[in-house]
Amino acid sequence: MSRPTLPAVAGAPAEPDRIRPGGAPIATSLPDPGASTTLDELVERLRALKVWAGDPSFETIKDRVGAAWRAAGRPASELPGRTTVLDCFRPGRKRLNADLVVAIVAVLCPEPGYPEQWQQALRVIGQEQKATAQVRVHDALPPDQPFSGRDRELGALHRAPAGGVHVITGMAGVGKTQLAIHAGHRLLHARRLDRVLYVNLRGFHPDPAQPPADPAAVLDGFLRLLGVPAQQIPHGLPERAAAYRERLAGERALVVLDNAADEEQVGPLLPAAPDALTLVTSRRRLDGLPTLTVDVFDPAEAGHFLTRAVEGIPAGADPDARTRIAERCGHLPFALALASAHIQATPGWTLTDHADRLDQRHRDRRLDTAVELALDLSYHHLPDTHRRLLRLLSLHPAQDFDAHAAAALADTDPDTAGKHLADLARDHLLQPAAAGRWVFHDLVRAYAAGRAEDEEPPGARRAARTRLFDGYVHTAARAMDTLFPAEAHRRPAVPPAAVSLPQPVDPQAAHAWLDAERITLIAVAAQSPGHAVLLGALLFRYFEGNYHADGEIVHDHACRAAERSGDVIAHAHARTNRGSARSRLGRYDEATADFGRALDIFRAAGDPAGQARTLNNMAIVEARLGRYRVAADHLAEAVEQCRAAGDLSGESRSAGNLGVLEARLGNHEAAVAHYERGLALCRRIGDRSSEVMGLLNLAATETKLDRRDQADTRLREALALARELGDRLTEGRVQDQLGELHHPAGAAHYREAVEIAREIGDPEGEASALNGLGRAAPSATEALSFFAEAAAVTADRYQQARAYQGLGESYRLLGRLGEAEEAYGEALSRYEDQNSPEADVVRERLSRLRP
Repeated sequence: MSRPTLPAVAGAPAEPDRIRPGGAPIATSLPDPGASTTLDELVERLRALKVWAGDPSFETIKDRVGAAWRAAGRPASELPGRTTVLDCFRPGRKRLNADLVVAIVAVLCPEPGYPEQWQQALRVIGQEQKATAQVRVHDALPPDQPFSGRDRELGALHRAPAGGVHVITGMAGVGKTQLAIHAGHRLLHARRLDRVLYVNLRGFHPDPAQPPADPAAVLDGFLRLLGVPAQQIPHGLPERAAAYRERLAGERALVVLDNAADEEQVGPLLPAAPDALTLVTSRRRLDGLPTLTVDVFDPAEAGHFLTRAVEGIPAGADPDARTRIAERCGHLPFALALASAHIQATPGWTLTDHADRLDQRHRDRRLDTAVELALDLSYHHLPDTHRRLLRLLSLHPAQDFDAHAAAALADTDPDTAGKHLADLARDHLLQPAAAGRWVFHDLVRAYAAGRAEDEEPPGARRAARTRLFDGYVHTAARAMDTLFPAEAHRRPAVPPAAVSLPQPVDPQAAHAWLDAERITLIAVAAQSPGHAVLLGALLFRYFEGNYHADGEIVHDHACRAAERSGDVIAHAHARTNRGSARSRLGRYDEATADFGRALDIFRAAGDPAGQARTLNNMAIVEARLGRYRVAADHLAEAVEQCRAAGDLSGESRSAGNLGVLEARLGNHEAAVAHYERGLALCRRIGDRSSEVMGLLNLAATETKLDRRDQADTRLREALALARELGDRLTEGRVQDQLGELHHPAGAAHYREAVEIAREIGDPEGEASALNGLGRAAPSATEALSFFAEAAAVTADRYQQARAYQGLGESYRLLGRLGEAEEAYGEALSRYEDQNSPEADVVRERLSRLRP
C-alpha cells in the first residue's frame, strides 16, 4: 500500500522520504496491525503509524478525531482530550479504547479499508485476552486412573524433597499428565499436605478459542482458593505472584501445573515455600528447572502394560502378537491404552487378529503416528452414534461439558448421551473431570475436530452448535426467571430450545447451574454474536451480584455484536449493562461514557423504560462521586420515565435510590417515605431482589432514627431473603448494617461483610464495613488500620469521608493532633462536596483542634 497525502492531519508530509528535524527518515512502510499478537505490539505499530504520518502532535490528532466525531453526531461529552489520545500510544495498557484507536488510525491514514484492519486486530487481540483469562483452577487433583509402569519416575518423585520443582517433559501421549496425577495421589497418601492446587494451563490445546491460560488469571483463581478475598487480589502479575508465594509460605502444599506452554507461563506460578512441591508437565523442556524426561515405554514396560490391560484375551496363532501390537503403538502409553480398550471391547478376537488389523490399517491409511493409528482403530470400532457424538463434542466451546450439553450437540436425550459419554470414557476417548463432567485429552480433541471437519457437513456443524447455544440461552433464561421473576418483562423473550438442558426448579438450583456453566456461557458469548446479545440481556442481574469482571466481558461482546447488527436498542441496553459492570468495578469514567451513549440512543428512539434504567445507573455513579444534586435530577427524571412506561419495577428502584440520596443528606423521614413507596411497589409486583434492598435501606434509616426493634426485624428478614436468592452483594450489605445496628458489639457482622465484599469485588461495601470495624475497634491504634484501608479501597466519596473522619478521631485520641487535623480536613472537603450534614460534626472537631 502506498503512502497517500494526508489532508486529515495538519502538517502531514506529501513526500515519502521527508526528513524530520532530528534527522531520522520517516518510515515508508505502512504498519500491519494484523501482525500484532498483544496490545503492546499493537501500540508499537500505532506509534510507528504516527511516525509514518509525519509525526503530528497529539494535540493535532485530538483535534482531528474530535472534528470527525462531531461531524458524525457524537455529543461533546464523548470527544477525547489530549491525555486520552496520548494514553493510546503508551505501552503496558491492559485495554485500549477501540473506537478511539480506530478513529486515530483513520485520521493518520484514511486509506480505504485500513482502519478496518485495526478494528479487526483489536477484536482478535481482545478475544485472545478474554479467552486466556478464562481458566478453571481446583483445590483437588483429578481422579486417579489405573496406572502401570513408570517405576523409576515414580520413585524419583516419591523421593523428592518436600519443596522444589519437577518438570515432567516428553512428547504428546507419553503419559505426562497421568504420571503427575498418579504421583500426586501417592504423595497425598504418603505425606501430610495442607494444600493441593491443580490447573490445566492449556499450553497446547488444539482449539484456538482456548489459548494458553494467562498466569495472572491462574493466580487470581489460586489466591481465591487460598482464601484471599477478591478485592485484596492485586492487579499486576508480579504483585499477584508475590501475594501467592506469601500465602503459601509455611504450608506443605502440592501444586500441579499441567500442560504448561513455556517458562514465561510457569514462572509466576512457582511457589517459594520450602515445603511446597510443584509438579509441572509440558511437551517442552523448560530452561532452568529440574527436568524428569518421560519417554515411550521400553519393550518390557509396554509388554507388561498390555499383559495387565488385555488379561484373558487369547494370543491366537502368533505368540508374538502382543509384541507386534506394542510396536505398532510405538510403545506410547496413550496409544497402548486406546488399543487395549479397543481389544477389550471386541470379544471373539484374538491378539493376533488385532495385530493383523493394526498392520492392515497402517498400510491402508498410511498413518504417521502411533496415537493416530490407535485413535483411528478405536474410532472405527465405535457405533455410528458414538462416532458422531465424538465428532460433535469437539465443537463445544469450553474445556469441559456434561451430558446435557452432549445431548444438545447430538440431538438426543441426556440419559442416552450420558451412557455414550461413559462408553467413550471407557474407551479412553474422554476423561472424567468434576462430578458429571468430562474433558478431552488434547490429542483426542484434535483428532475429533479433524473428523468433524471431514465428516460433518458445515450445515450439520452449525446446527449442532445452534442447538447447544440455544439450549444454554434457554436454560439461562429459565434460571434468571427463577431468581428474578419480577424482572422477566425486562429480559428478552427466549423461545423454547430444540433440546432440553437442566431446568432449575428453585433459586439455589438456578445459582448452582449458572455458577457451573459461567465460563461456558462466556465462551458462547465470545463465539456467537447473536447469542452474546441475548446472554448479556438475560444475565446482567446475575453478573451484577457477584461477577462484575465476567459481566463486563459478556456485555462487551453483546455491545459489539448489537452495534454491528444495527440493533440500536439492543446496543443501548448492552452499553447500559456494560456501564453498570464498569461502575461496580470502580471505573466511573468508562461507565459514564457508556451510560451517556446509551441515554442518547434511548432518547432518540423514544424508549422511556430504557431511559429510566440508564438514568438510574447514572444517578448511582453520580452519588458515589458525591454529586448528589445531579444524581437527584437523574432519579427524578427516571421516575417520570418509569411512570410513562408503566414500569413499576423501575419506579420502585428509583424510589429506593431517592431514599438513599435523602438519607445521605440527613433527611431521614423523607428517606423513609421513599423507601416505603419503593418497598410497596416491589412487593406488589413480586420483585424480591428489590424487596431485599428496600428492607435493608429502610432498616438503615430506622437505625439512625433509633427505631432499633423495627430495624432489627427488617434486617433479619432481608438477610434470609438475600441468602435465599443467592445475592451475596446484598447479604454483605445486610451484615454491615447489622454491625451498625448492634454497634459497638457488631464486629462479627462487620467482619462477615468485609469477607463477602472482598469475595465478590464490592469496594464500596468493603469500605463501609471497614469503617464499621474501625468504629468498633477496642483501641485507637487498631482503628487506624481499618480506617486507612477503607480510605484506600474505594472511590466512593462518602465512604472515603467516613474513613478520614475516623482517622481524624483516632489520631486525636492518640495525641497526634497534626495528623488529626489533616485527616479531618480530607473528610470535610468530601462532606462539603456532597452537601452532607456530617460536615458540621467535622467542622466542630477541627475548631477544637485549632487555637
